[in-house]
Amino acid sequence: MPKRQSLKELQERLAQRLTAAKTESVTATWLALEAGGQRLLLPLVQSGEIFPWSTVQPVPYTKPWYVGVANLRGGVHGVIDLAALLRGDAARSPVRPAERVTSDSRLVSLHGALGLNAVLWIDRLLGLRNPGAFRAVADRPADAPPYATRVLIDESGQSWLELDLQLLVNEPEFLAIAA
Repeated sequence: MPKRQSLKELQERLAQRLTAAKTESVTATWLALEAGGQRLLLPLVQSGEIFPWSTVQPVPYTKPWYVGVANLRGGVHGVIDLAALLRGDAARSPVRPAERVTSDSRLVSLHGALGLNAVLWIDRLLGLRNPGAFRAVADRPADAPPYATRVLIDESGQSWLELDLQLLVNEPEFLAIAA
């Protein structure tokens, strides 16, 4: 009899959890990350898979922020140094990418709906964020690229730059990788 009772309790708890999961909505809106010491937010609906750092084959005669190509799950993806892209680096860094990679480095792919096989090289992931994590919205900096849509201020006063990946992939400068 005790086994039957515990099984029934387990089924009831599972049913309650399933009901709660159906009624609760997912509130995470952004993937929070860091690149070049800057806190950034990528919309989850525009972000794809997250990969550990992979071997990247350099591509000559490309812009400084275009690191090369990587084979990820059988697909060839362009690897973009997000920190260098945001800084607008005009010259390639003398430090090779392999020397800058840490155990926290990740490659974040663009969502397939954006139509571009590219990954963004970031320094580290900082988790998921929802609108409730921020207390204020500020205008984007005047020198920010067009795909940097706004700055959000969190509860601890930290600034986060929101990037619109759809605007990024439509940016002519981003699509023209030749140096």
